[in-house]
Amino acid sequence: MYPRIIGTTRIYGLIGTPLRSAKSPVLLNTLFAEAQSDAVCIPLEVGTGDLSGFVSGIRTVSNLAGLLVTMPHKQSMLDLVDVLHPTARQIGAINVIRCDSDGRWVGAVFDGLGCVLGMQRQGVTLLGKSVLLVGAGGSGRAIAFAVAAAGARSLIISDLDPHRALDLAQCVAKQGACVVHAGPADPAGHDIVINATPLGMNPADPMPIDAERLSPTTVVVDIITRSEPTALLLKAQSLGCQTLDGHPMHLGQALLALSFLGFEDIERRYSSGL
Repeated sequence: MYPRIIGTTRIYGLIGTPLRSAKSPVLLNTLFAEAQSDAVCIPLEVGTGDLSGFVSGIRTVSNLAGLLVTMPHKQSMLDLVDVLHPTARQIGAINVIRCDSDGRWVGAVFDGLGCVLGMQRQGVTLLGKSVLLVGAGGSGRAIAFAVAAAGARSLIISDLDPHRALDLAQCVAKQGACVVHAGPADPAGHDIVINATPLGMNPADPMPIDAERLSPTTVVVDIITRSEPTALLLKAQSLGCQTLDGHPMHLGQALLALSFLGFEDIERRYSSGL
């Protein structure tokens, strides 16, 4: 399943903490093996206060080709790379770093674009749709910009912190034709509902929305990746809604990150449905 590791193998690390449930190493190593790429992804658990020291040390590893970045380092890493990709400048976070041959680190973020790509690969288009996004944190921020760029007609952003939701809505509204507002987490009347909060990771969590107000024609997306559907998705399915969990987004992120890292052949293979 995994690539053969030899002296020329390019190393890609996943950094964050905790990483016990991290799925990126399995996914990327599977893709590397299928493409017979001389590359490997390994988890590197780095604590909150250790990031700067880690970066100083790991920069001396000449066969380090890139890093995937997860919580709590997505914002902190902004100050530790050499070049910010336009996505990182817009979102204010990084989830992938390409280590170029000239020694420069280039940081980008594909959370939002990966979510949109994952939806599109499942036959869900955003063009002309009314969208409710619940959660204006790191992933929610990236998803908001990507949803608007994908041609959504309108976007309502809801968050427990109304000021954070309003700030994000105002920033996204400046980017294009999508009508963007902050508002309540009411799914009624929306074509697509996206949960970008952590609610649902644990069985005892409350639902992020009043699912009883969902219409059977609404597509419900929960970006949480679990082996079992979240309570929100189970309720939505019982009402006849089309549902997507976090796995399509996770694959979409991985494909975009691999293309950014120079594995365009893998991205093209999966984009063509092979």
